[in-house]
Amino acid sequence: QVQLVESGGGLVQPGGSLRLSCAASGSIFNINSMGWYRQVPGKQRELVATITIGSGGSTNYADSVKGRFTISRDTARSTVYLQMNSLEPEDTAVYFCHVGWSDRYRSRDYWGQGTQVTVSS
Repeated sequence: QVQLVESGGGLVQPGGSLRLSCAASGSIFNINSMGWYRQVPGKQRELVATITIGSGGSTNYADSVKGRFTISRDTARSTVYLQMNSLEPEDTAVYFCHVGWSDRYRSRDYWGQGTQVTVSS
């Protein structure tokens, strides 16, 4: 089992910045990737950004956030961050931390409880 604790959401004006954090605990040895997804009411959850935990830490971003958001990791603390700059009202959503986990027998997805990000003047 992997437990995830998210923090950093809130209300920000357009053009502002926020940083989300997600700390993983439990069976963290087999975590392959960490990332962030977001969801607004009535729509499907969508990928925001992911980062692999292995050497290199390759990243993947949704086109809508490229150049504005940066995902990073602190492997020693099993924590992933999402720095969000130049926020737009369209970024308003509940942001969920995601962990991809696997061993030789199975793979699993773990999700955080979600943190609200509201971009409004």
